[in-house]
Amino acid sequence: MKSLKLLILILLIQTKIFSQQSPKREMRAAWISTVDNIDWPSKPGLSDKQMKSEMIMILDNLRSNNLNTVIFQIRPTADAYYKSTKEPASHWITGTQGVAPGFDPLQMMIDEAGKRGMNVHVWLNPYRVQKDTLKDVLTKTHLFFKKPELFLTYGKSRYFNPGYKETRDFVSSVVGEIVRNYDIQAVHMDDYFYPYKIEGQEFPDDKAFAKEPRQFKDKDDWRRDNVDLIIKQIRDTIIANKPEVEFGISPFGVWRNIAKDSQGSNTRAGATNYDDLYANILKWQKENWIDYVTPQIYWHIGFDRANFEVLAKWWAEHKYGANVYVGHGDYKISTSAKEPEWRSPDQIVKQIEMIRTMPQIDGSMHFTANSFFKKGDTLRNVLVQKPYKYIALTPEANRITRLKPEPPTNAVITKKGDKAVLTWKAALNDKKYVIYRFPKGKITDFSNPSTIYYVTTALKLEVPNADLENYVYALTALSQTQTESSPIEFSIK
Repeated sequence: MKSLKLLILILLIQTKIFSQQSPKREMRAAWISTVDNIDWPSKPGLSDKQMKSEMIMILDNLRSNNLNTVIFQIRPTADAYYKSTKEPASHWITGTQGVAPGFDPLQMMIDEAGKRGMNVHVWLNPYRVQKDTLKDVLTKTHLFFKKPELFLTYGKSRYFNPGYKETRDFVSSVVGEIVRNYDIQAVHMDDYFYPYKIEGQEFPDDKAFAKEPRQFKDKDDWRRDNVDLIIKQIRDTIIANKPEVEFGISPFGVWRNIAKDSQGSNTRAGATNYDDLYANILKWQKENWIDYVTPQIYWHIGFDRANFEVLAKWWAEHKYGANVYVGHGDYKISTSAKEPEWRSPDQIVKQIEMIRTMPQIDGSMHFTANSFFKKGDTLRNVLVQKPYKYIALTPEANRITRLKPEPPTNAVITKKGDKAVLTWKAALNDKKYVIYRFPKGKITDFSNPSTIYYVTTALKLEVPNADLENYVYALTALSQTQTESSPIEFSIK
């Protein structure tokens, strides 16, 4: 009897520890890359039916891994995966720039992700226009042919010149159009501000520096100010259109090395945001210009030049009120990886478990969606059996004015054969709905993620009829800012 009591006590302690490690709110996102057809579509020129099928497969796959957000790349090279009046449809969709598919990819992503309870962050590159200038991909209606003076070439790629106000105005207008026309959660930009340096080649912006120096004498400081200005302008544009939409940045994993700056991280990275990409991320956080930051910490725990643990702690200590999500390099997982740490998905699990011990960090983003397909059950099993066993809601942004939703109404269960249909009606500010399931007669802890059954934008959900004998269901609403309403219980009709 004593042994049984001891076993029960151990199980209770383990359950409590696991519950603490599985928060109800946690960012769990995946990047869906469209540049070079990394994730979607798998190649240019597919039929609409094939592209739609691929998108559904990606979303179903991510949902099966209990992810709750997608970061959809809709402007990889001054082109569009949405209906734009400013830039042409991407050549990575149909094979020809300016020729759009027969559907709106972004709207479909929003609709289908929402049904599965996932949020959509739209991912834009601010400056990149053409990856390879040796390939003739630009349509003749592209802005490049109307205003060639706004562009420059560095290496084999073409970019907007960051030094011009007209560049900032145009990119901000692109963001404004997207925010006005689509029901998105956030605007997202990654590490490609000024391009990574090419050895022996100077970025060709002398003309812009001479024309619009803004009192700067040092070109590096001027370049950083160029990026500061566009970040601030994009932030202002979002607020002017939909203040509930977040603005997030996913920078290279190292801001500055400690050898260059006492405030920097204890790392020896070959490139840094501040010195090489001219992106002063910490300033943007301090000035409240961004709502979240997702450093791309694509190195393993213990890596000598850029240790994952060192960098995760550094970013956690330098959040300045922004939400902090960690970017994980799932793409590195391979049985043939040079670094033994990446020969199994255990590295990702260890990283997730590690950052959960850091209260300042609010979750994870995984690069890239294709990794979940390529690694298959090898990755999925360790995620859903360990850190992602339960569904999680996304965090509320610290800097967004919260929209309070009203509880849904008319929550009813109707039996139909071997199925039961849960239905409800929307109320003010409702965007998504969280369906909870409890053992019959025990509606207790809404903070426990194990009670979350499903999340969706739909107004109904089918469940097995037999479940009604053992469970009761309850419902809450989420607003655009991820704020949750008070719950209501379903009644059986």
